[in-house]
Amino acid sequence: MAKKKQDTTRLLQIEQAREEHERTERRRRLTLVAVCVLVGLVVVGAAAWVPVGNWMDRRDAKAFPALGVPAAQAGLSAVQNDSSAGINDHRPTGEVIAYRTVPPSAGPHWAQPASFSRKFYDARDRPAIETLVHNLEHGYTVVWYDDTIADDPAQLAALRNIARRYESTEFDNARKLVVAPWKRGEGAFPAGKHLAFTHWSTAAGRRQYAAKVSGQAIARFMRKFPATDSPEPQGP
Repeated sequence: MAKKKQDTTRLLQIEQAREEHERTERRRRLTLVAVCVLVGLVVVGAAAWVPVGNWMDRRDAKAFPALGVPAAQAGLSAVQNDSSAGINDHRPTGEVIAYRTVPPSAGPHWAQPASFSRKFYDARDRPAIETLVHNLEHGYTVVWYDDTIADDPAQLAALRNIARRYESTEFDNARKLVVAPWKRGEGAFPAGKHLAFTHWSTAAGRRQYAAKVSGQAIARFMRKFPATDSPEPQGP
């Protein structure tokens, strides 16, 4: 009787050991499958990144069909990072402020920014530089164009159409764009450059120059430096 009980106990132990081994093997196989799937996703994702990037470029080009040249043909400079000093440094309206860069991407400014509803200016009605620097503090991208662009009907029309794309009857941080002339006598852009994109991030003032109008290049600059990373994104 005792021997039969021992045999039964041994059989139970053997069965338990077998079941535990099978559970361990299942866990090992599932882990291996999960690792293989993860590796596969990483490989597929890496392979897909280039075509996805190309698709985004094509999408941008399609979104701005007649708005200047593609970004690759715009003669873009590298983005320059300037001091972000000047937050809440409001000066009396009318005081002429000497900025360190051409054009400024941050700094002291007048107390009242230009209206959100206006997106394009020409030399006759452009607000003062000190006013538009306040717009920069609120997260706007200001695109400055020189006389070469102003005297080129096709490029000027492209700029007007770009500005029109950002018009809105309701406040929208994603539409904080101003296109304005940089007038003769206010300082020179680098040789061969006729536009400047500016934005005031909390970390730095941002400047990028271009030789030709490109809606695609402006859209990319605004995605890279959105209004939300400015000192006062809640400002109108």
